[in-house]
Amino acid sequence: MKEELSKFETKMEKSVVALKEEFGTIRAGRANPHVLDKLVVDYYGAATPISQVGNITVPEPRMLQIQPWDATVIKAIEKAINESDIGINPSNDGKIIRLIFPELTEERRKDLTKEVKKKGENAKVAIRNIRREAIDTFKKMQKANEITEDECTTAEASVQKLTDKFVEEIDKQVDAKSKDILSV
Repeated sequence: MKEELSKFETKMEKSVVALKEEFGTIRAGRANPHVLDKLVVDYYGAATPISQVGNITVPEPRMLQIQPWDATVIKAIEKAINESDIGINPSNDGKIIRLIFPELTEERRKDLTKEVKKKGENAKVAIRNIRREAIDTFKKMQKANEITEDECTTAEASVQKLTDKFVEEIDKQVDAKSKDILSV
């Protein structure tokens, strides 16, 4: 029963980690190299993440600089950035690509906050689905006489505690990211 509980706890942890990674790709007015995490470049016929074809630095709070190790890939990086949904036009000097992040408007900040809350809600739904799956598993174990009714009740209470803990963690993440976005 303990190994079953830890299996579901691991699933819940993965949901929270995935949410943190998603939040990393949402820009909050400052340059954050993680906005490029999902972008891939056609590098000699292979889809390669931008972070693997060059050095990404933050020389100023609102600027990202990408210095490819191979100068022939500059056009491909520019193309990947232009086709992405980050909404920033890259500029290059032949050796370095610069991304200048404009200040976020109040309206855009509110939209991003709504997006953050929506992603948080989706993560909570995922946690609740894991809780339901866990409770169903314990009820099936009880029906198969693998655990007693008391053990099943205890397991359900433990699953609920885990659920509450992870939902609270998600709320903290959403609040922190929302504050980050709304701070000018």
